[in-house]
Amino acid sequence: MKRLVWATWLAAALLLAGAAGAAEPAYEEAMAREHAGDAPVPGAAAGPAIEGIQGKMVDYGAGRGFLARPAGEPRGGLIVIHEWWGLNDNVREMSRRFAAEGYLALAVDLYEGQAADEPSEARALMSRLMEDPERAERHLRAAFGWLRGEGGVDGVGSIGWCLGGALSLRTALLLPEELDAAVIYYGRLVTDPAELAPLMMPILGIFGGQDRGIPLESVREFEAALRTLGKTVEIVVYEDADHAFANPSGNRYQPEAAADAWRRTLEFLGQHL
Repeated sequence: MKRLVWATWLAAALLLAGAAGAAEPAYEEAMAREHAGDAPVPGAAAGPAIEGIQGKMVDYGAGRGFLARPAGEPRGGLIVIHEWWGLNDNVREMSRRFAAEGYLALAVDLYEGQAADEPSEARALMSRLMEDPERAERHLRAAFGWLRGEGGVDGVGSIGWCLGGALSLRTALLLPEELDAAVIYYGRLVTDPAELAPLMMPILGIFGGQDRGIPLESVREFEAALRTLGKTVEIVVYEDADHAFANPSGNRYQPEAAADAWRRTLEFLGQHL
């Protein structure tokens, strides 16, 4: 049943704009519009060296990802899910920052060795991922299993931005009783109460009020559905922020909103992991 729901969600994303092949998928079009003229700037996300933090590539079963390990005993594990650009410098740096806060952070590589430097490449990579629903599912399940097994952590959460935000929610829907927390940064949402009903973990959603790709109406529908179901949910909307406002390597970065979102994220994870 979970696999059917997952496949249905991705198929809907491909068909929203019309019959397959007749028009561009609506979600891809929205993301292309939001990232028009954007490009990841190598090194822009890098901060000062974090003492004691180890980072390396590891095999988590479905692929190889970037693992950032804290200096001491991990307080929990995080599945870190990249934007539509892929597993790049920004995502590796975010993983290190989570490790500095005590989390064993495993950044999955859904594009399996590829990453984009400009929007057309990112769109093509995202399109290929969406055409193979089971591919992302394999990565997300495998990352969860690796953190619980090889990583040796009890509590595991998910976090992602943009495409990764949508897939952070998808991880929760794949593992509705196993996942301990989910953080969604401006990711596409599911608003059907029947699909959201199995979720057992607390959810933090962070969005920009000026984001045309993730309409505020859908954010409010998502929040209302979860609250009606009695779920634990916190939704934060930065009214003046746009899509990808938390990415320091992009051209829509808003430092103040990003800093506040980071604070809220750490508070949420600290409470639930």
